[in-house]
Amino acid sequence: MQNTIQRSIVFYLVPNFSMIAFSTAIEPLRLANRILGTPSYSWHLTSYDGEAVTASNGVTVSVDNNLKQERATLASSRRPSMLLVCSGTNVEEHENKTLFAYLRENKNQGVIVGGLCTAAYLLASAGMLDNKRCAIHWENLPGFTERFPKVDVYADLYEMEDGVYTCAGGTASLDMMLSIIGADHDQELVNQVCEQALTDRVRNPGDRQRLPLRARLGVQNSKVLSIIEYMEANISEPLALVEIAAYVGLSRRQIERLFQNHMGRSPARYYLEVRLDRARHLLMQSPLPVVEVAIACGFISASHFSKCYRELYGKSPLQERC
Repeated sequence: MQNTIQRSIVFYLVPNFSMIAFSTAIEPLRLANRILGTPSYSWHLTSYDGEAVTASNGVTVSVDNNLKQERATLASSRRPSMLLVCSGTNVEEHENKTLFAYLRENKNQGVIVGGLCTAAYLLASAGMLDNKRCAIHWENLPGFTERFPKVDVYADLYEMEDGVYTCAGGTASLDMMLSIIGADHDQELVNQVCEQALTDRVRNPGDRQRLPLRARLGVQNSKVLSIIEYMEANISEPLALVEIAAYVGLSRRQIERLFQNHMGRSPARYYLEVRLDRARHLLMQSPLPVVEVAIACGFISASHFSKCYRELYGKSPLQERC
């Protein structure tokens, strides 16, 4: 087992950061050091103003430095080898030109820059993800895609490209850090860390984030599942039932009967709910005007969209943002 790797990591905490993404990123480093018997990995925490930061679960974490101190460190021999930005809910409220400059300075100095959970939003806002693959939590995917059309975003667990790492958050942070530990050392160390963390394997970057439709919906009929997947892949330009019927090789009447039996509603109603669910995510996670959200989700007018939205959620799209 190689013991020569020395990696120093800065964790930059954004208010409302995801504690699970943060803790599952830092714990594998601690366990690796314990197993190796040497501090192969070192880390410290920082925030914009050097003040403690409260996570989305209400736990407040103290930090070691502020952003000004970190920027000064970049020009010294104490420059880190990796910077990981940790964020969570309402990440768009924490865009900051000074932070963006700091992110770019790290990349220009050869420091690996990464984002955990929703931090890909900040990296993209800093212009660091254009024409690059990145990963983000599935719930944030619709809004991110609309906000950053130049970024190749995927609902992967993590992506590592050209010195910029992104992770979907949750326990996917563990998988990304184990991948890094494996590259730094070897698979034996990864296996030992997994045993200590009581996890049986390291997931691949492209493994799915969400439960399969079959488990998520509790539906076993393969035709119904195929139709739902087809619907979810065609949101902005909704398909006619006759097109769906041709795709799965069933008649319209057969599809109607299947959806009533397995979903308790018509296919048209279910398709509408799928589109409105996408709209709700866009409203909550992007600054897109309501009319653009309507168009992105296949509605021909903002008024029709608002009517359907209110009927399902009991509030207007504008009220959803209040």
